[in-house]
This record gives sequence, structure tokens and C-alpha cells, in this order.
Amino acid sequence: MENKLKLAIQAMQNNELEEAASLFAEIIEEYPENPVGYTNFGNLLLHMQDTKRAQRFFAKAIELDPHAATAHYGLGNLFYEQLLYTKAQNHLQQAIDLGLKEADVYYLLGMTFQQQGYHKLALPYLLRAAELNTKEEEFLFQYGLSLAQCEHVKEAEEIFHKVLQLNQKHSDAYYNLGVIALFREQVERALNYFEEALRIQPDHILAANGRKNVQAYLHES
Repeated sequence: MENKLKLAIQAMQNNELEEAASLFAEIIEEYPENPVGYTNFGNLLLHMQDTKRAQRFFAKAIELDPHAATAHYGLGNLFYEQLLYTKAQNHLQQAIDLGLKEADVYYLLGMTFQQQGYHKLALPYLLRAAELNTKEEEFLFQYGLSLAQCEHVKEAEEIFHKVLQLNQKHSDAYYNLGVIALFREQVERALNYFEEALRIQPDHILAANGRKNVQAYLHES
């Protein structure tokens, strides 16, 4: 099974979806009691945005093995994309409890809390995701955003600067640094950050509003 599974995953990564589907189907036919085939077919179907069938395959994998951590992750990912954050949270937590300690799982679990407004609960998971994958700027940025939403302003500022070390053109990092500067009443500095965000992304609405408000304030001063 291992060789066929490698070929199927490689085909999926190469966007050879029909080939991948055929190989996963063969694995399921040959090993109908093994959850691996169902889990991977579920991942393929999710990639193809066939969520109804994907859910059935993940559920079948869990039925065969309730401890199939990757199947729980697959379901968590599916529910997250459907904006069903509580359901996503439950399966992602199970995936971690069952031993899946990868950055993507921690990130997605953190984001389920973030999307529900539970910013303090999101913090440890987003931090862990950023620790496990230090090159993923979005993991670090979302951690910084949660810090800011929890009013840990100094720590958030440090994280946004780290994001810019990874990507100097991260407009949202500049925008949030502008917000922090405004919070500290550093008006000129805030304007510079908003200007930089707009230079990178001219249609950044929040940065445009920030610049407009700062310019109006400076004009009145």
C-alpha cells in the first residue's frame, strides 16, 4: 500500500486529480478496513471542493478508527471552510489530542477561536503554530493580531516587525503597526505606516481610512 499511497499523494500534489482518485480508490478496494485510503480520498475531495463526499470519507475513516488523527484534522479543516467553527474546533482538538502535533493543526485550531472572538484562547495555539513553522508569515501575523486584540500591544508590535522581516511587503503588518502608533498617540509615525501599507496595497481600505483620519487630525491641529 505504501508505494501506491506515495504515488497517489504525488499525483495529487501535481494536480493530476483523476490519477490520484483512481489510486486512492484502488487502495480503498484493496484495504477496505484501513482508514488511510478514506482519509486521503477525503483530502482529495476537499481539494476538489466536493465537501459532501469528503465529509463522508472522513467520517468513514473515523468509524474504522476513532483514533485516526489525520481524519479528524480533515474534518476540522472541512468544517472550518464551511464556517462551522465549533465543529471544526472539536475535531482539530481531537487531532492534537491523538498526537497530530503539526503547525497547520495548531494554526487552524487557533483560527477557530479567533473567528469566534475568543482571542485569549487562540493565543497559545497560534504561538505554537508560529514556533513549529518559523517561515510561515501568516502564522506569525495571526499570532500578532491575537496579541493586539488581547491588548498586549508591546508584544504585538514586536511580532508585526518580525512579520516584516519575513515579508517586507506585508501591508496588513504595516497597517496594524499604524494602529498601534495611533494608540500611543504617535500620529506622524502612524501616518507613515498607513502610507506604506497603501504603497504596497493601494486598495487597502482600512489603511486608507486610517490615513484619512490622521490627515484630518493633522490639518485641524
